[in-house]
Amino acid sequence: DVQLQAFGGGLVRAGGSLRLSCAASGYPFDDYAIGWFRQAPGKEREEVACISSSGGSTYYADPMKGRFTISSDNAKNTVYLQMNSLKREDTAVYYCALGWACTVVAGSDYWGRGTQVTVSS
Repeated sequence: DVQLQAFGGGLVRAGGSLRLSCAASGYPFDDYAIGWFRQAPGKEREEVACISSSGGSTYYADPMKGRFTISSDNAKNTVYLQMNSLKREDTAVYYCALGWACTVVAGSDYWGRGTQVTVSS
């Protein structure tokens, strides 16, 4: 079975950093892109970042550019999201999902259980 598990969230002060991990199993990790998404209370889910199957291409939503970095460790079947200079508006539940390309990850049938990120002032 395909499984994605997101973890690493927590409570952090504004300006701080967190690193999220998305551990994947049950499918050929190298063949699929993985994206990070988030959903804040009362808001729609939004895409945060995505990394291609080869790891050679990355995508960031504009609010995350320069602050967040997505990377992958194929040996560990894990994708990371390093989040720096966190802001209160980054508070949300963060999810990871997979797809054959970053352009279609948002429509994935495979989502990990989210991890809560809370940024305090």
